[in-house]
Amino acid sequence: MGVGPVEYIILGFPGNHFKSEIVPALAKLIDSRTVRIIDLIFILKDGDGNVTTFEFDQLEELAPFSALEGEISGLINQEDVAYAADALEPNTSAAILVWEDTWATEFAEAVWNAGGVMLEGARIPAELIETASTDLAASD
Repeated sequence: MGVGPVEYIILGFPGNHFKSEIVPALAKLIDSRTVRIIDLIFILKDGDGNVTTFEFDQLEELAPFSALEGEISGLINQEDVAYAADALEPNTSAAILVWEDTWATEFAEAVWNAGGVMLEGARIPAELIETASTDLAASD
């Protein structure tokens, strides 16, 4: 079986408060085989700028994340943590999430088998799509 495209995201949580509201939505993506979690780590930057990392089983407020199926593999390294932490303001937390887009595995295999290669790709922020859609609707 092939592997679909793999992505990462860094989610910020101002005030150093991880909230578990994202767990049910992420669980639905996993249950529907839309994504497969490969790695997940949490970062906390305190008021003095000190950075600490946590796995989901190290803080009580992260316990809901333990219900997610995945391979929490250690793929995220210290360089990745430092990169994410540099962007954090003091008293801010982040989660780095690496997942496989399992919904695209068949397509990725077809591209590979056809001799195709990925030349470029990017995630377009929802705000840009909303603005463009509004502008297009206004021009009609």
